[in-house]
Amino acid sequence: MINRKLFILLQYLYLQGIFLTIAQAAPLLTPPEVWKDYDPDLGDFKEEIVRQETKDGIFSKESYISAYVNGEEVRVFCKYAVKEGAKKAPGLLNVHGWMGGPAIDMNYVKDGWAVMAHDYSGINTRSDYTQYPDALAHGHMEAKKMGHALIYDRMPDGSQTTNPKATSHYLWNAVQRRALSYLLAQKEVDAGRIGAKGYSYGGTIMWNLGMDPRVKAIVAYFGIGWINYYRDRAVWMHNNPYQEPEKSPGQQLYLSAVAPQAHAPYMTAASLWLNGSNDHHGGHERGCETFKTFKPGVPWDFAVQARGHHNTEKLGDNCKLWLEKHVLGENHFWPGRPQSIIKLDSKGVPELHLTPASQSEIKELQVYQCLKTSNNIARFWRDVDSVRQGNTWVAKLPVMNVDDYVFSYANIRYQNDCVLSSDFEAVIPSNLGKAVATDKKSDLISDGTGQWSHVGPAEGVGGVQGFRPLDNRRGTRNIQFSDPKWKAPRESKLSFRFYCTQPQKVVLSANRRFTTELEITASNDWQSMTLPAKQLLSHGVGLSDWSVADSISIMPKPGSDITKIVFAEFKWLE
Repeated sequence: MINRKLFILLQYLYLQGIFLTIAQAAPLLTPPEVWKDYDPDLGDFKEEIVRQETKDGIFSKESYISAYVNGEEVRVFCKYAVKEGAKKAPGLLNVHGWMGGPAIDMNYVKDGWAVMAHDYSGINTRSDYTQYPDALAHGHMEAKKMGHALIYDRMPDGSQTTNPKATSHYLWNAVQRRALSYLLAQKEVDAGRIGAKGYSYGGTIMWNLGMDPRVKAIVAYFGIGWINYYRDRAVWMHNNPYQEPEKSPGQQLYLSAVAPQAHAPYMTAASLWLNGSNDHHGGHERGCETFKTFKPGVPWDFAVQARGHHNTEKLGDNCKLWLEKHVLGENHFWPGRPQSIIKLDSKGVPELHLTPASQSEIKELQVYQCLKTSNNIARFWRDVDSVRQGNTWVAKLPVMNVDDYVFSYANIRYQNDCVLSSDFEAVIPSNLGKAVATDKKSDLISDGTGQWSHVGPAEGVGGVQGFRPLDNRRGTRNIQFSDPKWKAPRESKLSFRFYCTQPQKVVLSANRRFTTELEITASNDWQSMTLPAKQLLSHGVGLSDWSVADSISIMPKPGSDITKIVFAEFKWLE
C-alpha cells in the first residue's frame, strides 16, 4: 500500500499541475483591461506653481501637480507655455526621452499651440523633478542607483511579474495621462483638439496615449516597442534560421498587457512613427508590422531614415503636417501608402518593384538595399538606382548569396516635404525561383568619402582622393562591414593611407569595444599603416579576426585634432 503522506503529496502535486495548466491556459490581459479602472481626472491636482512669467507675448509656468497611481500620490513636475491671451488653443503634450526632462517646443507655441511638458524620469539630481513615493520608487529612472529596481517582466526580488500595474512602464504611462488631464484643465486649451509627440522613450509611451480617446493624433519618434524579449534576446524577425526562445510568464504578461506594440489593435488616435533604420529601439521591420493590427479607419503611417541611428532630420516636415492635419483639421496633402514587392527578373536577379501613390506630387524617390544582416542595428544600407517603368519604379538588388536574405525599401519625398517609407521587404532569393548571385566582394572599403560619417572629401599630395573628418568631438565611423560585400576576409589585415603634416594621436575601434591607439606621424608625403585584428584590445583581449567587425570608428585623443588628417584607400590585405 502507498504511504498516506506520499499519497497526499502526490495528490497535491497533481492538483497543482492542474491549477498551473489552467493558469497557463487563461487568456492574458490586454491593455484595455489593464486601464479600464484608471481615471486620470480623479483627485485634486494640488497645483503648486513654482515660477511663471509673461515674456515677449508668451505666458509660461512651471508647477507641481499630484497624480494618483496604485493608491499612491506622485508629485509631477510640469512646464506649460502658450501665447498670451490665447483662447481655444490646440493642446500638445510634448514628452521627453529616457533620462530626459520636460522641454517646451517653442516652435509649436509660436504657431498657436498650448504646449505641456512633464517629467516622468524623476532624476533627483535636478532642482525640479517628479517625486515618486517609496512605494513607487521604481518610477525613478535612476532606481538602481537609489537601491531600487526598474520593473518590467520581473519584480525586484527576481520573481515573475504577475500584475501589469506593478511595472515601471505602467507607472510612466499613468503619469503621462495625468499630465494630459492637467493640459486639458488649462483655460486656454481647446479640449477637442489635442495632440501629442514623444521622443525616444517618450515615443515608446506614446502608444498608450494613442489609446486615450481625448487624443486626436500622436507622433512617436523611434519608440514603438519590440525591445523586451525581442531586442533583448536578439529575436530578430529575419534570423536565418528563425528561432524563438521560450518566453517566461512575466515576459508573456508584459508583452500582452504593457508593451507598446500590444496597444496597436486598440489605438484610436491617428498615429505616425518616425524612426532611423539602425536605431536601437527594436527591429525596424517589426515596427512596420505593428500597423497591420490597427483597426480599420484609424489613420497611420511611418517613415524610416536609412542609416539613421537616433536621428530623423531627413524625414521632412512629417510631424508638423501630421499634427496639423489630424488635430487642427487642416487640409494638408498626405499620400496613400506605396505598394512594393521583390521579384526575380528574367535572368534571376532580384529587383524591387515599387508603385507609389500620388505620383505627380513626387519630388524625390530613393530605394535602399541591405544584404543578410538580421540585426537592424548592424545593417548597412546601400543607395540603389531605380528606373521608372510606367507607374512602377524598378531597382536591381544584386546579391552575393541566393540563400541569404536581401532587404529593401524606399523613401518617397513629396512636394510639400512629406516623406513616406514603403513597406519593409525581405526575401531569400532562392525561394522565389532560379535566382542568381551577381554581386561581387570588394577589397576596397571606401573610395573618397565612402561611408564614413562626419567627413568631407579631401585631396592629399599627389592628387590622391581621400576624406577629412570634420568633427573633433564625434570623429568618424563606418558601419559598412556588416555587408558581405565589404566584410573582411578571414585572417586579413586592415590597411590605409594617411596624410598629415602635424603629429596627431587617434583611437581606432572596432564594434565600439575593441580599441588601439595610433600615432599619426607628420610628413609631407602620404604614409601607410597596416593593423592586425589582435592589435585592438577589449579588457586585455584582442579582436579575434577582422571578419567579425561590423563597424570601425576613429576618434582623436584629447589634445589632438583629427580634422588635420586626410585618410584614403582603406583596404583588406590577405
